[in-house]
Amino acid sequence: MFSSQELGKYGEHIAKKFLQNKGWIILETNWRHSRAEIDLIGKDGEILVFVEVKTRSNDFFGSPEEFVTGKKESLVADASAAYMEKINHEWEFRFDIIAILFTNPQQYELKHIEDAFFPGEW
Repeated sequence: MFSSQELGKYGEHIAKKFLQNKGWIILETNWRHSRAEIDLIGKDGEILVFVEVKTRSNDFFGSPEEFVTGKKESLVADASAAYMEKINHEWEFRFDIIAILFTNPQQYELKHIEDAFFPGEW
């Protein structure tokens, strides 16, 4: 199949296409700030959305979304604050998770969790 890094990149590609098919405008992919990276930044209508994508080849140790830890949420929140400052953000925003679980090399299940977390909830 894929190495874990290849699987992650493939999952991000799937997530990006999924969101574009829903009518989203993708503004950034793999946006980095300091030690953090935001997988996808997009607009769902007028809402600015920061998306963490988690892709797994099995669920033996839990579902993909369970791997978004409080520490990861904190890093994403810090990076999103820097991004919003950079673009002079003045509208609504949220944090989503897209969880992708491959059931075999050609098939996967995708779960889009809107408003998955908000900074300060951990």
